[in-house]
Amino acid sequence: MANHNDTGKKGEQLAVDYLKDHGFDVLYTNWRFAHFEIDIIATCNNILHFVEVKARRSTKFGLPEESVSNKKIQNLINAAEAFLYQYPEWKRVQFDVLSVMIYREKADYFFIEDVYL
Repeated sequence: MANHNDTGKKGEQLAVDYLKDHGFDVLYTNWRFAHFEIDIIATCNNILHFVEVKARRSTKFGLPEESVSNKKIQNLINAAEAFLYQYPEWKRVQFDVLSVMIYREKADYFFIEDVYL
């Protein structure tokens, strides 16, 4: 498996742990619909969170959160609409980005809540 795939999988697992440690209940990871994917779907305080996770091991190509484009957010919104069609009981939703910088001994997190275009 390519190194960037390992980084992505590690970042998503660290993100799940981070969210759980901060009071979130993780419902799904890597939820798919058609060609769309949502990295993490979680709840906290009666709000459904659609979380895009970006992970990197260095800043050579910038910070992880800088790679979240408008197109990526739009894809997240489209996938969320499909999810909400299947599970219409959710009235409050939020789109978030969780940036994970992975170092040898630790990770740094930057949680951007309630993003929009």
